[in-house]
Amino acid sequence: MIKKAIILCGGTGSRMFPVTKSINKQLLPLFDKPMFYYPLSLMMLSGIKEFIFIINERQEVNFKKALGDEKDLGIKIKYIVQSKPRGLPDAFILSQKFIHNESVAMILGDNFFYGNMLSPIIKSSFKKTLGCNIYLYPSNNTSAYGVVEFDRKNRIKRIVEKPKKTNSNLIITGLYVFDKNVSEYAKKLKPSKRGEIEIVDLINFYKKKRKLSVVKLGRGSAWMDVGNFHDLHSANNFIQNIESRQSFKIGCLEEIALNNKWITKKNILNRIRFNRNSRYSQYLKNLI
Repeated sequence: MIKKAIILCGGTGSRMFPVTKSINKQLLPLFDKPMFYYPLSLMMLSGIKEFIFIINERQEVNFKKALGDEKDLGIKIKYIVQSKPRGLPDAFILSQKFIHNESVAMILGDNFFYGNMLSPIIKSSFKKTLGCNIYLYPSNNTSAYGVVEFDRKNRIKRIVEKPKKTNSNLIITGLYVFDKNVSEYAKKLKPSKRGEIEIVDLINFYKKKRKLSVVKLGRGSAWMDVGNFHDLHSANNFIQNIESRQSFKIGCLEEIALNNKWITKKNILNRIRFNRNSRYSQYLKNLI
């Protein structure tokens, strides 16, 4: 069972300049919560309580302000600064002590997942880690992502990064699970032409060892890579439409922690004071 997760909240956010010149992209509001709340909530729904946040320099104080006291959420968070972008697998090198001979999940801080059956599927997959799990989502925009192609027997044929042509519509989302060896494997990767070590190369490393498995996220689930303002606007509208029609919030960390019995009503009261007189606080009041 996966007990730890890495949440990537670094990067330059260059596609969102000039807004992200002064703040991490993952701190931007996605409807009524900071963007990073959503991937964090998915990991909490999947039973994970220990986290490493990979962040930019001088941003730790901003994440702590946005999150509040982690004890009132029943979770533990450590922050590691990535001085410059060196590729997604660099997170495993930086987090080697945190991983410490255990399998670990990693999720991108700008990825939004939604679906009633999504967390049970992910939680179940966390119990069956062969070496590396990747999570696939059907998309019409395959040229912008890594794509997994399958043979006639539904076996993984190859992984192609941003293909111009492909016979598959299954793209790799920003959620991964790797075994305890991932830090050492990441150290063996060579930088690509853009000067960074690539996640696709790490996945292919596991594929060659026949330790790669896939989890397909299909109908009834939604995934969005919130990497630019157009995607941010689309995700905002999606969340607003869902929340305005139903009586619950998406990505409410306090509600998840309370349902998991990690916290008590006393912690909820602390969170209400933290969020002051907002609609979010009104929602929390209704939980108790």
